[in-house]
Amino acid sequence: MATIYEVAKLAGVSLATISRVLNGTAPVRESTKQKVEAAMRELGYRPNSVAQSLATNRSNSVGILVSELGGPFYSELLSRIEAEFRNAGKHVIIAAGHSEEDIERERIEFLLSRNCDALILHVESVSDEFLVELAERGTSFVVINREVKGLSERCITLDNELGGYLATHHLLKKGHRQIAYISGPMWKHDASERYKGHLKALAEYGIDEDPTLFYEGDFQETGGVHGFAHLIAKHHKSGKLEFSALVCGNDEMASGAITVAHERGLDVPEQLAVIGFDNVNFSHYTYPKLTTIDYPIAEIGHMAAHWVLKTVYKQPIEDIQSVFKPRLILRDST
Repeated sequence: MATIYEVAKLAGVSLATISRVLNGTAPVRESTKQKVEAAMRELGYRPNSVAQSLATNRSNSVGILVSELGGPFYSELLSRIEAEFRNAGKHVIIAAGHSEEDIERERIEFLLSRNCDALILHVESVSDEFLVELAERGTSFVVINREVKGLSERCITLDNELGGYLATHHLLKKGHRQIAYISGPMWKHDASERYKGHLKALAEYGIDEDPTLFYEGDFQETGGVHGFAHLIAKHHKSGKLEFSALVCGNDEMASGAITVAHERGLDVPEQLAVIGFDNVNFSHYTYPKLTTIDYPIAEIGHMAAHWVLKTVYKQPIEDIQSVFKPRLILRDST
């Protein structure tokens, strides 16, 4: 295997220049950089990442912890983050916490043990106190989709309450008054905030909360299936559905609910209007195409990556946007 000395000799430069090219510790003339890279290719030289880490006190790797690895929501988030770091010459290490506190803690420690320069955390179960303590330990991290008291400069969030409000307000404007709701797990911040927005919209129209029109789902397609079946069992009398619209806490549950509606012979949107949340990639392929609330998760991933590049790697990046606003996406299901 070729050595760094052989690369320096072939390129006709010093070892210090090779180091600057490999580690990015100082500017190098483009023509010199090209000579070094050509020599590395010719000799088949591969930089020793461990040695680079020791020399720069950087591993050039970033740890990403999300709740799950499957599904369109997390796929879009991870793809955007990975692309941002790949373009910046950085690597990612990805782990899943499965919304369980012990697993989230263990995965964070695992990523830190791999000498990650920073962490991007989509965590739901570890406490705010744990995250504050993690910051006090000197760990560089940014949190997605969660507000942590005392760490606002590290949090990149969506206004979920506004999103829930926009969904229900849209249906109210179209004349619906009996509106059912399938939420995500209510212990999760985003699920509870979306439902809070739903109640706010109802209150503006003088409509009280009806617990029989509420079902707590799981943010999975099956949650929409079971939730809508439950709501039908309570509110389908004399061959007629007693509510005319359904808000779902995310698009996956909305997809499941629409499937059950079709199976029960209900016309969407003539007999039942359905709106989702997230605007994931399949939402415009459902039948009918799904009206939803746009959650710009790719842009939030992009911003989280930029937070790391600016804060940790000191790249010249403009101000970081910490709060994103959802917007209504009108399609055919309402």
